[in-house]
Amino acid sequence: MTGGHELSGGHEHLAEQGPGPGDVDLDRVWLGVAAEVWRRRPGPLERVAGRLLRSPGLARALVITPSLLLGWVIATVVILAAGVAATLATGTPWVALLAPGVVAAGIAYAYGPGIDPAWELSQSLAVSDRMVLLVRALAVFAMDAALGLAAAAASGAAAAVAFGWLVPMTAVCALALAAATVARSANVGVAAGVAAWVIAVLSGRAATGQFTAVVTDSALVVPYLAIAGCCGAIVLYATRIRRGTS
Repeated sequence: MTGGHELSGGHEHLAEQGPGPGDVDLDRVWLGVAAEVWRRRPGPLERVAGRLLRSPGLARALVITPSLLLGWVIATVVILAAGVAATLATGTPWVALLAPGVVAAGIAYAYGPGIDPAWELSQSLAVSDRMVLLVRALAVFAMDAALGLAAAAASGAAAAVAFGWLVPMTAVCALALAAATVARSANVGVAAGVAAWVIAVLSGRAATGQFTAVVTDSALVVPYLAIAGCCGAIVLYATRIRRGTS
């Protein structure tokens, strides 16, 4: 599979949208986007991803995910490191409280117009939107979960707290992804995910007097999983291939 072959669908997609303003050459704009994304040679990580995914185009869509870029990873590490420092200083497990919101933001920014510089490219690949979304979301989730677990271990949090946030994180991430997909806006997804997590933390604090209740209360596991399942179904429905399109 070559870059040109995978990009041909995007050219046709733009052409089907009808003529644009008279002073805008959509063909030239599209070719500029394609050339910008595909002109660089694949790096070692992209080559490995290409072999694993069996698709150079899908591998390129993965490595240019906004929330997998170096700047975003560094920002995530800095936030979690601050959480570790705050935990050691105050005894409050800030890593467990911060991680779900941070990961939800990363998941929301994994895919969407207005954020991804290669949004049109990702829509033109010879794979479905759903596959691009799945690969990107899983990669972001796995990386951020690993960083969060490492930070939780470094903070010396109890096992129930160090691992308890993984289930609520799954629910919050699914909510953020569903909101971003339905609204076609990563910013909406971030707002929904972070707001839901803040409300959950404050509600737990009001009900039990402890911030950690939101990650340690076993009674919340089933509701978290139900939310994750419902939001996952919404994402699948929103990314379905509509009849009459290909």
